[in-house]
Amino acid sequence: MDVSLDTVTPAPDLSTTGFHALPREAPLRMEVQNLHAAPDLHGREGRSPTEPPFVTLRRLAVIGSALALTAYGAYQTHLVLDANGFSVLGVIMEVLFVLLFTWIALAFTSSVAGFWSLMTKGGLGLGIHADGPLPALNTRVALLMPTYNEDPHRVMAGLRAIHESLLETGRTGAFDIFILSDTTNPDVWVTEEAAFLALRRDIGDRQAVFYRRRAKNIERKAGNVGEWVRRFGAAYPLMVTLDADSVMDGGTLVRIAAAMERNREVGLIQTLPIIAGGTTLFARMQQFAGRVYGPLIAHGIAWWHGAASNYWGHNAVIRTAAFAEQAGLPHLPGRKPFGGHILSHDFVEAALMRRGGWAVHMVPALLGSYEESPPSLTDVAIRDRRWCQGNLQHYKVVPTKGLHWLSRMHMLVGIGAYVTSPLWLIFLLVGILISLQARFVRPEYFGDTKTLYPHWPQVDPVRAKYVFIATMAILLAPKLFAYIALLFNRVTLKGCGGAIRTALSILVETFIGGLIAPIAMLIQTSGVISILSGQDSGWNAQRRDDGRIPLGIIVRGYWRYTLFGIILGTAAWAVSFSLFLWMTPVLLGLVLAIPLAALTASRETGQTLRRLGLLLVPEETQTPDVLLKASAAILRPGPDLPEEAMAALRADATLLAAHRAMLPPPRKAGEPIDPERLVGLLKLKEARSLGEAEAALSPKEKAAALGDASGLDRLIALPR
Repeated sequence: MDVSLDTVTPAPDLSTTGFHALPREAPLRMEVQNLHAAPDLHGREGRSPTEPPFVTLRRLAVIGSALALTAYGAYQTHLVLDANGFSVLGVIMEVLFVLLFTWIALAFTSSVAGFWSLMTKGGLGLGIHADGPLPALNTRVALLMPTYNEDPHRVMAGLRAIHESLLETGRTGAFDIFILSDTTNPDVWVTEEAAFLALRRDIGDRQAVFYRRRAKNIERKAGNVGEWVRRFGAAYPLMVTLDADSVMDGGTLVRIAAAMERNREVGLIQTLPIIAGGTTLFARMQQFAGRVYGPLIAHGIAWWHGAASNYWGHNAVIRTAAFAEQAGLPHLPGRKPFGGHILSHDFVEAALMRRGGWAVHMVPALLGSYEESPPSLTDVAIRDRRWCQGNLQHYKVVPTKGLHWLSRMHMLVGIGAYVTSPLWLIFLLVGILISLQARFVRPEYFGDTKTLYPHWPQVDPVRAKYVFIATMAILLAPKLFAYIALLFNRVTLKGCGGAIRTALSILVETFIGGLIAPIAMLIQTSGVISILSGQDSGWNAQRRDDGRIPLGIIVRGYWRYTLFGIILGTAAWAVSFSLFLWMTPVLLGLVLAIPLAALTASRETGQTLRRLGLLLVPEETQTPDVLLKASAAILRPGPDLPEEAMAALRADATLLAAHRAMLPPPRKAGEPIDPERLVGLLKLKEARSLGEAEAALSPKEKAAALGDASGLDRLIALPR
């Protein structure tokens, strides 16, 4: 849009119209926690009264059974690798087997617990009812939407849907919405402001909507939420944390908020976010797996975690005072990537709250909580790199004084989720070396001691086959349990396409997922290696649309996995044909890495399977009302403004006035100097036209200049 100086409309004086982007501040003290000192329980007991009955026996059953399975598997593996002799490679392989088998054994026993909970209709507690009349609310609740360089239209569409759903509950007066922006892209920032004004205008007086942007996104999302708590937390006893892709049903929000009112000793209630809205093959596989297997897993961990459950960072209700009292995160000692602020803050916040005597619960049986899946393996890899670093950081948090032992376990499991990938790779390579040794190294039949009988090194192929079959059965059993449980849930089963189509979908998801698994193993292994070598992940916005990834980018990202698969296959073939056949599932996935990445990122493939009735989820076939509202909101046109920030501000006088009203206070003498601001203001001063200023400013300088009143004045004064 061509806007000349003569056509810039004077900005209205919003101070006379009662405009305020934020409510009156209500500060709440939030101290940084000392991880080396015992916590102050403030009179609370360490054991929560909301613990389920016999929770100690539940934990003993799940963990004890997993350890017993691991011990038996280790014994059988020892027999496979020659119980009569000693081999360095054999010992390494046995140790790796114990570590890796413990992981899958715990997942298996926890899924058994989940199956029991599902079949007995568990998964709620705390007086929560999934249906029936909505309870009354007497507490103010803040809905917090942190956003970082996200598409403002999509973010506001989710909030619009949540508002409309809350409106139908008749409880909107209890909820205020806060958009907490950490956006650094100046064009996205101004578009956010325009979208916020449009949302507030459309909602009217029916619900309070507020917007705040931090000029410096210190400590990322944890710092964003923490800053809100310190400024406004005292006015809101409860807060619900959301993600940019979160959508929650109004009834669900009311029920979990009411549960917090009833249970004063509970600090956090985590819902089970259901993945929805995926269109690519990868996203639809993720949402199918989450919808079919997810409840089994979540019911299992809720069954034995009890009041020491975990926090996943979003779609949860938190007692603000408990969070402020216990969840102030310290900086970890040392340099990045292990030192500095805590990336995966949610696990640590939950652990600190539990340490302080507050109960942390999960309610997997309560529906109405939704999120999106990354559209491709490439997008998951980018996100996973950041999560990997955040979880590995937790080794410095595990020794924290006073932590509940389950909180330590949560963090160790999070670390293990990434460390197991390089361990699986080493396990695979050691197996090849053992086969290589058996073929090419001449055995010492008698050794240095005199004996009547020679020692024949042996690998028992029959026993090895049974160990492999048993391991695969334990690995895949949770999927079978989930399917059986689904057969008793007619509504969900129908939403997944019926018994036959659901079974076929499980086979499709398992087959393609099995092919992707070795690629994911190498991706996570490379992430662990890069972190151990000292590389920081940074902070990038997540891609949420289903746009096609160019083939060139896929080739550049995945050719190394194909090459590794060819080398590995050649080595296996050189050792023995039988070893090559055993390794075929791994080799096939690696060799086909490029076409697999392209196929799973394809929207067309995902929609073809949907038309065939495969990988269906109820959110596609029986779409919940709040998701329909979100889809309708996305289709609504947003503000008709230029995408470029300076042009947008000059084109809309109301937006310009609101932007000016939301600027931070001017810098005071003695406060830190912002180099980007100084350089940006200087470039604006020297620019002779708006186009020249746009070309001269970097994104950081542009954002800093737009956040300064004098820079804004210079922008308006520049001719087009």
